[in-house]
Amino acid sequence: MSFRRLGFCIAGSLVATLLAASVGRGDSPRRGKDAPAGSKQTSEDVVKILPSSSVLCGIDVLQKDGFRLLHGKRVGLITNQTGINQKGVSTAQLLHQAPGVHLVALFSPEHGLEGKLDIPRIGDTQDSTTGIQVYSLYGETRRPTADALSRLDVLVFDIQDIGCRFYTYISTMGYAMEAAAKQGVAMVILDRPNPINGILVEGPVLDAGRESFVGYYPIPVRHGMTVGELARLFRHELDLALQLTVVPVRGWRRTDYFEKTGLLWVNPSPNMRSLNEAVLYPGIGLLETTNLSVGRGTDRPFEVIGAPWIDGIRLARHLSAAGLPGVGFVPVRFTPESSKYADQLCGGLSIVITDRKVFRSVATGLEIAIQLRRLYPDKWEIKGYDRLLGDKTTLEAVAHGKRLDEIQTLYQSELERFKGDRARWLLYK
Repeated sequence: MSFRRLGFCIAGSLVATLLAASVGRGDSPRRGKDAPAGSKQTSEDVVKILPSSSVLCGIDVLQKDGFRLLHGKRVGLITNQTGINQKGVSTAQLLHQAPGVHLVALFSPEHGLEGKLDIPRIGDTQDSTTGIQVYSLYGETRRPTADALSRLDVLVFDIQDIGCRFYTYISTMGYAMEAAAKQGVAMVILDRPNPINGILVEGPVLDAGRESFVGYYPIPVRHGMTVGELARLFRHELDLALQLTVVPVRGWRRTDYFEKTGLLWVNPSPNMRSLNEAVLYPGIGLLETTNLSVGRGTDRPFEVIGAPWIDGIRLARHLSAAGLPGVGFVPVRFTPESSKYADQLCGGLSIVITDRKVFRSVATGLEIAIQLRRLYPDKWEIKGYDRLLGDKTTLEAVAHGKRLDEIQTLYQSELERFKGDRARWLLYK
């Protein structure tokens, strides 16, 4: 990390925690309850697997089973650079080479097939490795077209999510499920761990009627689910007539963060460069639709925040006084090389997780918003905060100077209802 290049000037010592990677031991997934009788949905399958001492993602389980689930099928694959097996071989390459599997189309999400693009629109292309057509789901359309699906028997999804409602890969999955259901194409989800654990569920639930590409369905900011579990929930709640098969992860426990899996970390998107950033993202990412830099254009996106009009020492003092557990705030100055406030000196904070067991990302992000509103009512543009927050009641509470505990009380009952609904679709202990 080059602090000289970014122009960081840290006031105080920056605490750095190195997490040792270890292989997690876990129980085998359990089958969720069946969909209610009388539903219009078609069958759903969860592939039965045996327990293991190491974590295997859905693609590894499928590979160990000789890809039998896809034998004789014309397959389309929604994936990107995170779709790899334990050894780092891409799912696209594995399916392309698998005997009896006919991979005929690839589909790429936001940031493209290689996850390197940070642009508003991406066009169709061709995979240089397999020569297969790549249909962009972040271009002219964000859903697989009827024409593309007409060539398929089954659509496979294999992308690493990071456990946050507004991270768009789960929206891509949801849109694909809707399109596949309309065209009578089966869908297979190759599941992956939730890297920031599958226990913690935080934040307000998206207001009904405000669904979008950054809020596919009314779930909390931090949902605590895997993509396979979310697919099961979406299918039921949206009453999709979709033949859905989830190939679960093997050996992952809900309490495990990513470093416990022993799996290779691949940046899910250009500015999601570490597990630490992923843990911070649900709370800090909410702030980036305001006139605040969240570190894009630096070496530490989502680990620093700031703006030319912020006094970092003052803001750090107020946030430290709030007594948030498991987190510290170090005043910094930095100059983003691109994105918001490019080439402008910003005052702000480095956000340091000191105890991940008690740290709560969304609560931290909300407290930052509360303090920005109190300290900079004429400079911080609060209106943009609602774009990803998606909850007008919470927005108004921040605007009116409510305390964090008061704000959390406002959405707690809805959050608890979601937890109850969520429970039936969980696959792991």
